[in-house]
Amino acid sequence: MSKLTSWRRHAATLSVVALVLAACGNGEDVDEPDAPDDDEEVVDDEPDDVDDEADDAEEEDAAPEEIETGLGITEEPCPEEVNPDNGCIYLGILSDLSEGPFAPLGVEVVAGQEDFWKRVNEDGGIAGQFDVNVTEYTRDTFYDPQTHSSEYRSIEPNILALAQTLGTPPTEAILPDMDIDNVVGLPAGWWSGQQFRDQDQGLILDSGYSYCMEAHLGLDYVADEVMDFDSVFVVGFPGDYGGDFNAGAEAWAEATGAEHLGFAETGTNALVGNQDAAVGAVLESGADVVGLAVGPAEAAEIVGGAVAEGFEGQFIGAVPTWNPGIMDSPAAPALEAAFLHIGSWEPFDGDSDAHAAMQEALDGEMPNNDGYTFGWIWSYPLLTGLQDAAANGDLTREGLRAATDEMVVDYEGALPDRDFSLDGDEGAPRVATVNRPNSEVDSLLETIATDYTGETADAFDYTEPCIIP
Repeated sequence: MSKLTSWRRHAATLSVVALVLAACGNGEDVDEPDAPDDDEEVVDDEPDDVDDEADDAEEEDAAPEEIETGLGITEEPCPEEVNPDNGCIYLGILSDLSEGPFAPLGVEVVAGQEDFWKRVNEDGGIAGQFDVNVTEYTRDTFYDPQTHSSEYRSIEPNILALAQTLGTPPTEAILPDMDIDNVVGLPAGWWSGQQFRDQDQGLILDSGYSYCMEAHLGLDYVADEVMDFDSVFVVGFPGDYGGDFNAGAEAWAEATGAEHLGFAETGTNALVGNQDAAVGAVLESGADVVGLAVGPAEAAEIVGGAVAEGFEGQFIGAVPTWNPGIMDSPAAPALEAAFLHIGSWEPFDGDSDAHAAMQEALDGEMPNNDGYTFGWIWSYPLLTGLQDAAANGDLTREGLRAATDEMVVDYEGALPDRDFSLDGDEGAPRVATVNRPNSEVDSLLETIATDYTGETADAFDYTEPCIIP
């Protein structure tokens, strides 16, 4: 991570110069040296390199030192200060933390983000001037758009940006206000529309592929590495998640000549009770490959139930289908035998520099689930935006929004670098990891392919969102 020179270093230098000048001009008589005669040679005792260093120092001191700030930034240090001389940048979090369908994931996403920004602060903060706080304005919105909207309005006057806005329907509910307020945000989700400025106004700083591209990548992998197949079926939640994934599967089938056998909508177990109907739909479809865009508990029940009833095909699961806790369920043997998890990046025990940093943050302990990894990796675009805006001398909301439009994000190896000036087809990530459940590894999820991209995924004409929810 780049560090910017602190303005305080320049201020200290200027203070010393001011003291020297004051001492020379304090009103006391000072003997002035005689001026040289016209024909007297003036000798410069200073070597050229000293003169050059002085010139460089003058140029450095002349560089802009002030960073313009606005809403969401205080001169006072953060409540839990790391650098007591730094001001504080407040970022909001709107997540699902207790009663919603993604609460187990949301809690760990928040934990990963808290540790990510703690590391930033311990490295000196933003531009050596500001620490970042993501705890003061964290709110539980239950994956409910109305609650999400009301909580956004309550914290908006006090934040610079959103470190997290979980879920596409809740995020879409606040997007018009975010646009008016010039508030950028990090999503917890992968709807394809977030990769198009005409859909998200350039406000949603997404990372990794979309659900739509995920289906392409997962099906490409099965075709390349697992088996030949002729048909695909999808079970998923309605809306941006299941709908986007299904649209990708349908486009993949059309491109390859495979048969798309349909999309069975289901809900969370809390909503529909159980997944018996989804299991029945899988068996009735007769599909060779079934894509799942549901929650972990629902995925385990569908895979376990279908395999127990004689299903012999292959399941692929979108990112949110995995939680290591499902390996404690009776479905564990079926998951190991018939389920592949598609991921935007490696699980927590991956090998990138980003993974090494998060592993160090937890002292080698495993998080409760990979939401921690998501939270950490999702945070890189906002860090880059803050750094770039500070370098531009403008950490207002408008300045941050402008900086994120042009930034190139370094994910410390967890993902390929990404140029956010590219929109839609040009900038959309098309790289995945592929994992399978394995009770013999610490994370219970073994990575079997990294940096994977497939022929159909590469060729997909990604010029608009796969669905508009």
